[in-house]
Amino acid sequence: MYKILTLNNIAKCGTDELPHEKFSVSDNLKDPDGIILRSYAMTEDEINTPGLLGIARAGVGVNNIPVEACAEKGIVVFNTPGANAIAVKELVIAGMLLASRRIVDGINWTQSQKGAGGVSKSVEQEKARFAGPELFGKKLGVIGLGAIGGMVANACNYLGMDVCGIDPYISIDAAWALSRSVKKAESPDALYAESDFITLHATYTEETKHMCGEEFFSKCK
Repeated sequence: MYKILTLNNIAKCGTDELPHEKFSVSDNLKDPDGIILRSYAMTEDEINTPGLLGIARAGVGVNNIPVEACAEKGIVVFNTPGANAIAVKELVIAGMLLASRRIVDGINWTQSQKGAGGVSKSVEQEKARFAGPELFGKKLGVIGLGAIGGMVANACNYLGMDVCGIDPYISIDAAWALSRSVKKAESPDALYAESDFITLHATYTEETKHMCGEEFFSKCK
């Protein structure tokens, strides 16, 4: 029987996919054959386990796993790109709505009126402060058009936004999945300068980890 150690809380509907007659899954195992984790940051010491065959990241990216050290030991490392794509897409849209329509400000103001008199009159006087601009017609720049970025681009296109994107490593399948209305940005600088909103969906690497610095923001609207 293979022993699978979980270093984060992994949903039972996921671990149940491993046949019980072949796998023993627990967060308290010694000398595991496999490891499943999410955001837990592994150290090289934690892979010095005799018989460890593979490490699975239940999420996107493997930057929290010592990949090079695993390669030297013959330990297979893999992730699950796209597994949380729908959830992230919805949260990106929620974030834009929260920021644009001043929803939190409106909630906070409403809560501040508890016990106050003449609320109806106050609402009429104050509601214009919390309208905020619509997403419709605004320009969205998407950096990274993989499983998540592509979904965000398509969904925001359906919301009536003017969507452009950039991805030097886009796959053919990802490109086919994009709405024909999603435009290719002329250049990164053009995307930064023209976008009302920018959403970033790039793997964390040495190439990308300092992408959003002072120079990046100096080029934005």
